Amino acid sequence: MSANKTTTIDRKLLEILVCPLTKGPLVYDAENQELVSRQAHLAYPIRDGIPIMLVDEARALDETTGQ
Repeated sequence: MSANKTTTIDRKLLEILVCPLTKGPLVYDAENQELVSRQAHLAYPIRDGIPIMLVDEARALDETTGQ
């Protein structure tokens, strides 16, 4: 993994992507290169600029801190 995390997500893509579990909105976390579903408490990774929208690949978020 590269130390340089400058990948961004196209705003139009972010507008149409939803959480596959809840069908709710996602928030782009540039620092961690993830798309976060606050409803599902999951963070979907972005690898090489491609969102991995699989529940099995998502990271569970701490419900108290949201991270």
